[in-house]
Amino acid sequence: MGAIRKPMYEVRSSPIHGSGVFAVRRIRKGTRVIEYTGERISMEEGDRRYGDDNSVRSHVLLFGVDEHTVIDGGVNANEAHFINHSCDPNCEAEVIEGRIIISVIRTIYEAEELTYDYRLDYPYERDAESEQLYACHCGSPRCRGTMLAAD
Repeated sequence: MGAIRKPMYEVRSSPIHGSGVFAVRRIRKGTRVIEYTGERISMEEGDRRYGDDNSVRSHVLLFGVDEHTVIDGGVNANEAHFINHSCDPNCEAEVIEGRIIISVIRTIYEAEELTYDYRLDYPYERDAESEQLYACHCGSPRCRGTMLAAD
């Protein structure tokens, strides 16, 4: 019988925003930590659900799989939807065979918050209001001030 392995992470209050995901042990570079789950819907349905909602939370829960499909992390989600944005992330989100997998891009140590760069698409002209709506609070010296994709 093998030893029971300590979980990799836990969800708790975050200094970045709301709740976050934190390592409870060292997680090596290259480790696939968690799949981002939720309801798979069309882009059109995502726009219908959240199109006129100015709440940032709604917008950042939609995760694009391809040009037709998004995952709504607000419906039937797991802990992955608590992973916060950072401009200097320690994880990345990859689309692998139609699934969103969060993987570690550098070793993460116990008590460190797991983050990835959301690189949010914004289909409209960017201005001060949109930058503020999607303001970043990661605290990194490399912070670009927004969760929107870099120009």
